[in-house]
Amino acid sequence: MSARLPLLNERIYAPYKIEMLVETLAEQGIAPEDALRGSGLGAEEIHNPDRLTSVRQYLSVCRNAVRLSRDPATPFKVGSKMHLSAYGMYGYALMCSVTIRDFFNLGVKYHKLATPTLTIQWREQPDAAVWVFPDAFITGPSRELKEFLIEQQFAQHVIHLKDVAGRDTAAIKACFAYPAPPHATIYEEHLGCRCFFDQNECELYYPASILDQRPQLAHRLTSTLLQETCDRLIGETKTSSGTAGEVYQLLMCTPGHFPSMEEAADVLSMTPRTLRRHLESEGTTFAQISDDVRCSLATEYLRTTKLSTDDIASLVGFSETSNFRRAFKRWTGKAPSDFR
Repeated sequence: MSARLPLLNERIYAPYKIEMLVETLAEQGIAPEDALRGSGLGAEEIHNPDRLTSVRQYLSVCRNAVRLSRDPATPFKVGSKMHLSAYGMYGYALMCSVTIRDFFNLGVKYHKLATPTLTIQWREQPDAAVWVFPDAFITGPSRELKEFLIEQQFAQHVIHLKDVAGRDTAAIKACFAYPAPPHATIYEEHLGCRCFFDQNECELYYPASILDQRPQLAHRLTSTLLQETCDRLIGETKTSSGTAGEVYQLLMCTPGHFPSMEEAADVLSMTPRTLRRHLESEGTTFAQISDDVRCSLATEYLRTTKLSTDDIASLVGFSETSNFRRAFKRWTGKAPSDFR
């Protein structure tokens, strides 16, 4: 299937990961046109921060890398170039975390903003802070692509900890839930720790003692402000797949007019009953998605405009301002005036 354009229900991101991967392949003599084949992207587009791309397009380029590259270190090299400064507000929020524990927590909370190809989690043990990478891919990749993505993810986490805590910060060990590949010896070279294969899970261990350290750029006020921005961005891209994603984007595209479920079903070429069934199977309802959209729009208006509460209430579909105030308090725990 061509990855030419993001689908209606896909999250979209600046092409920084694609740019890094294409540049790494170019260092090996692989032309950008070949690296991008099937992605629907031109060589010049990947340097344009306004050109938004999907995870599906990035995976298309990764498949090309697996097929074309003869250097087994390619995913490690790409991951090590992914400094937090490339991640926009998400990266800056992590760099300004008050403690390394906050960095771990925020990394998971806002991971949806990072063109994610893997699920990430972390847990705290008495002697270790452990990143965990369950095998939860957006698609069912080949074994080669799966290992490519995991290798890149591990390298990213290693460089991110160094960005936040200093160049001397090192992992204790890395575990991989698959057999040692032919190039297993380069894992330790690029990750800077002992590596073990055929383990129960893919995990990256750090000493627990780092969790209470202050990052180099720790700043409580800046961290709070950047987290608010990330919360807004998460709201704007909250639903990424399935019928729920279609409905979310449909409602976000028509602020000021909120179609009924019947109208939304008609746009999506299905009956209201079918739409309700699809949403229920995805664990949500039309009303919940509508609330998400109204909350995202209302908080944005309160942050960035001088519109009155009455005007905002009307813009997000409330005929009575008192009903809007009650709904906003339910969504955020604050009155609109306190939030502003």
